Amino acid sequence: MSNQNLRKADGLLRVIHDTSKGPVLPKDGQRNVLITSALPYVNNVPHLGNIIGSTLSADVFARYSRTLNVPTLYVCGTDEYGTATETKALEEGVTPLELCTKFWKLHTEIYEWFEIGFDKWGRTSTPEHTKITQEVYTKLHENGLFRLETADQTYCEDDKLFLADRFVEGTCPQCGYDDARGDQCDKCSLTFSSPTALLNPRCKRNKNHTVSVRPSTHACVRLDLLQPRLEEWMQKARVKGRWGTNAVITEKGEIVEPRMLGEGLRPSAVTRDLKWGVEVPKVGNEEEDKAMEGKVIYVWFDAPIGYPSITATYTDQWEKWWKNPDNVELYQFMGKDNVYFHTVLFPAMLIGTGEEWTMLHNISSTQYLNYEDTKFSKSRNVGVFGNNAQQTGQPPSVWRYYLLSQRPETSDSSFLWSKFIAANNNELLANLGNFVNRVIKFVNAKYESKVPGPEGIAGGEVVPDASSSTPGAQLDADFVNDINTRLGEYREQMDDTKLRSGLATAMSLSARGNQYLQDNSLDNALFANQPERCAQVLLNAINLIYILSVVFHPFMPTTEGGILRQLNAPSRSLPTKFSIDILPGHVLGKAEYLFKKIDNVNGEQEKKWQKQFGGDSVVADQVTPAGPGGHPEGGAVPKAADVLAAENKKAQHEARKLQIAKDKKAAQAAAEKNKTPEERELEVKVEAQGKLVASIKKGTAEGDADKELAVAKSLKAELADLRKKLKETSISQ
Repeated sequence: MSNQNLRKADGLLRVIHDTSKGPVLPKDGQRNVLITSALPYVNNVPHLGNIIGSTLSADVFARYSRTLNVPTLYVCGTDEYGTATETKALEEGVTPLELCTKFWKLHTEIYEWFEIGFDKWGRTSTPEHTKITQEVYTKLHENGLFRLETADQTYCEDDKLFLADRFVEGTCPQCGYDDARGDQCDKCSLTFSSPTALLNPRCKRNKNHTVSVRPSTHACVRLDLLQPRLEEWMQKARVKGRWGTNAVITEKGEIVEPRMLGEGLRPSAVTRDLKWGVEVPKVGNEEEDKAMEGKVIYVWFDAPIGYPSITATYTDQWEKWWKNPDNVELYQFMGKDNVYFHTVLFPAMLIGTGEEWTMLHNISSTQYLNYEDTKFSKSRNVGVFGNNAQQTGQPPSVWRYYLLSQRPETSDSSFLWSKFIAANNNELLANLGNFVNRVIKFVNAKYESKVPGPEGIAGGEVVPDASSSTPGAQLDADFVNDINTRLGEYREQMDDTKLRSGLATAMSLSARGNQYLQDNSLDNALFANQPERCAQVLLNAINLIYILSVVFHPFMPTTEGGILRQLNAPSRSLPTKFSIDILPGHVLGKAEYLFKKIDNVNGEQEKKWQKQFGGDSVVADQVTPAGPGGHPEGGAVPKAADVLAAENKKAQHEARKLQIAKDKKAAQAAAEKNKTPEERELEVKVEAQGKLVASIKKGTAEGDADKELAVAKSLKAELADLRKKLKETSISQ
């Protein structure tokens, strides 16, 4: 644009992928980043802890990688198979696929509102997923990594299905507690390897159902045979990817997993007695195929395969990402409860195939985010769920900022409404918003929006020179050195997926900008008495704002858009040093507010939100029935049947609208066909006269507007009379 004056330099601007030209693919010989977040289980609505633990964190890192102009792919989707989905579908009287489709849409809407920008958001109930999962299973079988084991399992005689641990309760054999769960007694903490250990086991879904014990045979993957190769890979990967300690890996890189019982990894069953899932493929052994008939693959075997299978729905060249270990770095984001499956089970499966898979480079796991002084609870509607956040009227940028500022990276953290409000008012508004607004408004008012400074400068990296006799040289040198130090810290923190620290450093860059304005006393006096110094301060400040736009992009993409609009500049890449890239003479846009204050007089707004979202445990205990609308998933979740009915109604309405439009178009075509030459000629004259009148009124044509308007009215009257006569003639015939 003619009113822009930006430095011309390779790599200055951000490379934004053009989706019309095909999928993002890795480039040989350079760094490529593949990012996944733990697939959210489909039959519930994610709460804020789920969002910060995986999808939002992964989105921030993906956006950061793109600011480096690194080819980046971020994939995720709903994990749809398993016992919980099949059972929930039974409760709602719909098929599992219908249930999954309902929740897939709810998840989609939530992540879109939070501005989470997947390259591909998919699901696991696809042909591609079945194909790749069965291929992995078959390859492991060919490599001798399965064995069959038979064990007793609880079975519901009424529903005709085997019951998973979570759907069985009974009497603890040790302490006699009558509500012990299928895997553990909450009273004495005794754990059970199988719910068959319970006395008087009963179906949790319906206590009147009859529960029996039946033997069932399953295929177990030989993790014991895979452990040596797994540990060898893990020791190298954790050093190369700079893994931190987590729930599974110690500082020495040792696997710490309760299931091992000090004996090493053991064979793990990867099949289940369900209908909803990926069918166990035939392996060519008649006895084994018969034993596996009617069974499906365990959800925690197939769920991680969802990453490559969802990529396969994005591009048929998915193997360029997933079977390219020399060129692709895989980053995976999740809560700590998912670490075992991504550092032990999934890598072991891939290693066991004997193929060249892209393996985990870096794992970023979080602890738990609690709500006020309690925990998020779907059953009691305590806490903010993904589909509730927008009810507060606060924009996604504020939500993203606060959640990321509280990201539980090293220990559990808490969501507090008081801190949410303070984060907006005292940090975003008072720091970042104030700095950007103050500078842009000053240039708008004093320089007619043109960036001040010496004409003809080339710009580029600034070399601090405190020894110069130029006024303010020491202040400028300190400013540039501080910005460069913080930029280095920011890059290091983000590279290590320490996103909360990266955000804090981003805010410190903005705070340094405010300090710089204060140190130089930017005001009307500086403008009047030291014009050259004032211009230099503003030139530096505007270019810091340009840097802030890219630094904050991963955390608040809409905020970046607001900054760039005010700067009248395109998206830039992340620099390593402070530089002058917006040059003197560049015309800025108009100042606008990035954030709005949240009024909280006497804590009224805080109390209102606490009550609305169950922060007060007394209020939460009084919620009857459990959850809004009686639904336990959290958030107002409709029944799948209701969603389907609404969609059918909408489809019928759209079909009616389409037919009406079609009929109208046909009628117009017929009328056009029946027009006489005289009628057509008059229509052309009316249209031309109308255009002439409009042009005269706009000043693009000369003439008497009133006179030409009278001609137009006369022509219209003549056309109306003609049509009336034609109609009368038609009726009389």
